[in-house]
Amino acid sequence: MKRTFLIAGGDLRFAALADVLAEENRVYAVGFDRNVSMSDKVKTADSVSAIDTRVDCLILPLPASADGITVSTPFSGRSISLESLSHTLKETGVVLGGLVSPEVKKFFTDKNIVVADYAKREEFAVLNAVATAEGAVQVAMEELATTISGRKILILGAGRIAKVLIDVLSGFHAKITVAARKCCDLAWARVYGCESCPMDKIDGILGDFDIIFNTVPAVILDESRLKKISKSCLVIDLASKPGGVDFDTAGSLGVRTVWLLSLPGKVAPITSGMVIADTVNNILEERGECRG
Repeated sequence: MKRTFLIAGGDLRFAALADVLAEENRVYAVGFDRNVSMSDKVKTADSVSAIDTRVDCLILPLPASADGITVSTPFSGRSISLESLSHTLKETGVVLGGLVSPEVKKFFTDKNIVVADYAKREEFAVLNAVATAEGAVQVAMEELATTISGRKILILGAGRIAKVLIDVLSGFHAKITVAARKCCDLAWARVYGCESCPMDKIDGILGDFDIIFNTVPAVILDESRLKKISKSCLVIDLASKPGGVDFDTAGSLGVRTVWLLSLPGKVAPITSGMVIADTVNNILEERGECRG
């Protein structure tokens, strides 16, 4: 059966999400009034009050809200409040958001509205890691005056993004070292054909690399470690806030750094929108609701 969705705010991933869902559902979108192209099947609205029906599912951006009051609307000059959005749902409607803060979750649950976080789903995280890793390599190629092939690369962390990075960089014949805390992660790095180093032992090798990719959301590269990095090295931080680099110190030391936040939405918004669509459908199916 067809469902009615409202997509409120977000970056270009969510414009692509609207197009995908509109193939088989009724879709409204608000918060995209700055030259964002969408399918004719998507009903765009200038404001929440202009939406003429109640919806089955409200989809919020990633993160759902930065201030706990409004949603992110980078392609609109107007703010959209969570309060106004809460009135658009049917009695049985659900809210699906990305990185939903406890504050935002409480706001809706206090109104007896079910909330689920699509960004916490494993299928979302795995597929999102592909866009992040490919985008990171793209940025590295743009920033460097050399090939990736033959470069000595350090990857800090051994999670999903790191694993995809290893796969992508191996295709370029890069010389990869992985630093991680857990012995099992170091073992897997060796299975993948990489050198490995315990995270607490990286100080002695930091000066050996052409590129360092950080995937750990904690400050790994502090002042003492930044001083050991070659001035010709490019440091790319893929971690969410607070990131893994002391950026102020890196700037004063002349260490070239790039912090790539929300990378999937910038380098692969269509694919990323499809990933969110699949995850949304999976959540609804598991709730006993049919795919549109």
